[in-house]
Amino acid sequence: MTPAANCVVKILITGGSSYLGRHLIPLALPEHEIVYTWFQHDPLGLMQGRQLDVRDDTAVTQLVRTFQPQVIIHLAGSNRGNDMENVIRRGAQNVAAAARAANARLIHLSTDSIFRGDAAPYDETAVPTPVNPYGRAKADAEAIVQTWPNHVIIRTSLIYSLEEMDHGTAWMAAALQAGQPVTLFDNQIRSPVWTRSLAQACLELAGRSFTGILNVAGRQVLSRADFALKMLDWWGIEQRDTLRIGPSTGSQWPLNCELDLSLAAAVLQTPLPGVDEVIGKR
Repeated sequence: MTPAANCVVKILITGGSSYLGRHLIPLALPEHEIVYTWFQHDPLGLMQGRQLDVRDDTAVTQLVRTFQPQVIIHLAGSNRGNDMENVIRRGAQNVAAAARAANARLIHLSTDSIFRGDAAPYDETAVPTPVNPYGRAKADAEAIVQTWPNHVIIRTSLIYSLEEMDHGTAWMAAALQAGQPVTLFDNQIRSPVWTRSLAQACLELAGRSFTGILNVAGRQVLSRADFALKMLDWWGIEQRDTLRIGPSTGSQWPLNCELDLSLAAAVLQTPLPGVDEVIGKR
């Protein structure tokens, strides 16, 4: 089922306690009936929250059967934690199966880290070439989601907000303020995306008929070093005595993962500004 773009729909958001989830839910609440899930803690503390382990197929099935969502936005699946790969793969399998059983539209969040980083820019036809366990798990999750025809796989990049530090910036700030060494890589290239743009794109796609893979990221391509410096400037982190900038020499993380946004420009009405544009409007 694909609801009409202008109708109020029932949306289940897994990973509602995630960084993106915390920004998506306030946008969704005024116009949609939602239930969101959390695993260890619920930072929002709203009546719409439900505790859920996406690895538990029975629990996932029961929640979907009870709520009967028209759309499931699947955000759960961190790149941290001891059971990261199982959460990503099993979670995708269980959520996709529940979406099929409920005839619900499935919007699944993926990543530019599924690529090796040696053939940028990557469009939606690019075949995953992951180089680390996280990328392999996310590539497998994409394949699982694709078994349900009414899906959208959103491939995105580094996610940031100007109201709440992202995890990477928070780690850097804490390390620098503690006098610990921090190295910023100037040869890892990404397309950082503003949380509000990405959240709005998720909601827009909830009401559209588009299916398949869609790159949704910011239009400004930056090295991880340049992006990090812009975030440190925004948050006023001035202690940088232990900060170093240089190339990444390891093979465990991809290098240039720039995403081609041509299809997004044709499909979406949601603007996808770059970091400088977002900061410049504040």
